[in-house]
Amino acid sequence: MEAPKLETEVQVMFFDTDAGGVVHNIAYLRFIETNRSLLAEKLGWPLGEMLNHGDCPVVVRTEIDYRRPGKLWDKLLVHGELERFERSRFWCRFTIVRPRDGQLLVTCRQMLVVVRLPEMNIRRLPAHWQSEFGHLKGKPAEVGKDSPPRDSFISGREGLRLR
Repeated sequence: MEAPKLETEVQVMFFDTDAGGVVHNIAYLRFIETNRSLLAEKLGWPLGEMLNHGDCPVVVRTEIDYRRPGKLWDKLLVHGELERFERSRFWCRFTIVRPRDGQLLVTCRQMLVVVRLPEMNIRRLPAHWQSEFGHLKGKPAEVGKDSPPRDSFISGREGLRLR
């Protein structure tokens, strides 16, 4: 079985860019947020019902690489997919491509957990994930050639920082 995937299209607007017509870094995260929110429905969290159910996926980590600039009026394609999961957390991978020239603009990886609202207690992932997406359980993360080595980060009270 394939990993759940979703593609969304976006056109870069004035409010997505700086004075030079280049896409702001935060705009890319908004494009990814839209894709991830729609992907959540494929993973079992209908957006309209999420708050009523009480369980909600939340982002706890984002890794993003800006490879090439997007420009005003570019039409972009955002691809998102479930990469892997464990008991209570999961990872999604995203790319943003400019289809007219095939340029890869952004790669992104996010770690999420499911919390029970309003207490914000971490919950286990839904039981149906094992049967539907079991081939992704505990799958080792792919570290890209441009990603820092896994041991180049240390954690502490200050958060994550490079060694």
